[in-house]
Amino acid sequence: MPSALFTPLQLRSLTVPHRGWVSPMCQYSCHPETGEGVPNDWHLMHLGSFAAGGAALILSEAAAVNAAGRISPLDAGLYSDEQAAGWERIVAFVHRHGAVDSKIGAQLAHAGRKASTYWPFSDRSGSVPQSDGGWVTSGPSSDPFDGYAAPEAMSDADIHGVVADFAAAASRAVAAGFDTVEIHGAHGYLLHQFQSPLINTRTDGWGGNEEGRNRLMLAVVDAVREVIPDSMPLLLRISASDWADGGVDVEASVRLARAAAERGVDLVDVSSGGAVAHQQIRAVPGYQAGFAQQVKNDAGVPTGAVGLLTSATQAEDIVANGRADAVFMARAALRDPHWWLRAAYELGHDIPWVPQYQRAVLRHGF
Repeated sequence: MPSALFTPLQLRSLTVPHRGWVSPMCQYSCHPETGEGVPNDWHLMHLGSFAAGGAALILSEAAAVNAAGRISPLDAGLYSDEQAAGWERIVAFVHRHGAVDSKIGAQLAHAGRKASTYWPFSDRSGSVPQSDGGWVTSGPSSDPFDGYAAPEAMSDADIHGVVADFAAAASRAVAAGFDTVEIHGAHGYLLHQFQSPLINTRTDGWGGNEEGRNRLMLAVVDAVREVIPDSMPLLLRISASDWADGGVDVEASVRLARAAAERGVDLVDVSSGGAVAHQQIRAVPGYQAGFAQQVKNDAGVPTGAVGLLTSATQAEDIVANGRADAVFMARAALRDPHWWLRAAYELGHDIPWVPQYQRAVLRHGF
């Protein structure tokens, strides 16, 4: 039987060679000597290795749409021409060396009240003070994420400015040659902060009820869709559940996904969590695939599943049984940057092997 995982997926004019994709993974590796937020050789190696390993679609780490939107001072951005030039080099590398005509997308993000934090491998944690290169963060209100500095509540003008920044970053992504764009609306970052009733306590038009809380997310969708080519697919990452009482649940996420699809989102990347520190996530293998299936079925939009997906048979099962249209890998890809070539071998699917690896694979297997 042919492999469902290794069948192409058509999104607008983009043909993605198969359904095994790379999830965005922050690297916290943009160093001052290479320019603020500018991707460098580390990012070229990190993302390029997945292309050589047979990934069909590779999403960049969260690229901040403005300087204040970075999760940490070492995060990547797409708010300057210098950053766009750095990404253009990586995009060209992926296109040139992909084992299966690999595609690459830019994830656009703003961290909101979770910005200006120390990177995970720092000897410090929490918010970075201005004296150490940090900045004042912003969010729906002045309520902080637990353990972080309090943000400033965003004004109407601030919110419209962020929408414009997402559109500008999307334009730079197009100019840099990216094949698609993903809007990051998950994991407790700015757009999710506005969506979640656990965080957004505003009483103006950007809050108050579900329609108001979703307004910023959908305004960004509209702004990005307007500046990217009609032929280019648009992806949206959401947190389907806040894993906390009174927060976003899968039914609310279905309604959001349906509205986003009506505005031109072509695939919803379904993750969960990140809004509040008191979340109670029940993480087991494939624990978010059910969310992806419900959003796909009830909102009528293609979805991607992500979260503790590690084996070829597990990924094959998700796609073959219609639980999601694609499978995103993160930690499994870090452990094995050739995961997709090995998965094809295990599933008995013949894809064009990297010529340099053919002899070893054909003689000894993966």
